[in-house]
Amino acid sequence: MEDRRQHSRHGTELQLEVFDLRSGQRLGRIVDLSPDGFMLFSDTPQRVDSVVECRLVSEQLVDGVGEIRLGADCLWSRPGADGQHCWAGFHIIDLAEDQAVALEVLLKHL
Repeated sequence: MEDRRQHSRHGTELQLEVFDLRSGQRLGRIVDLSPDGFMLFSDTPQRVDSVVECRLVSEQLVDGVGEIRLGADCLWSRPGADGQHCWAGFHIIDLAEDQAVALEVLLKHL
C-alpha cells in the first residue's frame, strides 16, 4: 500500500477518544495522530468514504487543551485480528484555525 502522508504520525501516550459530534456516540480511540489525520481503534467497523464531524477528547488537559473538533474522511477500514474490533484511517478535511492551534499543542506533547 502506498503511503501518501505528508506528515509522519505520532503514537500517543495520551488517552484520546473520538466521539461523533452529532450523536455523541464513541467511535473509538486514537492510536496515532498527525496534522493531517489519525488512525482509530474501534469497537465498530467504520464506513470507508464516510465523513464524520467529531470531537477528539483527551482524558487530561494538555496546556489547556482537552478537546478538538474537526471533520474527517474515513480512507480505509480493516477488521482487527480478534474479529471484534477494527482499525480505520482518517484524513482531516475540516479544521477551524483555533482547532488547528489546539491540535498543534497536542502534537507537541506526543
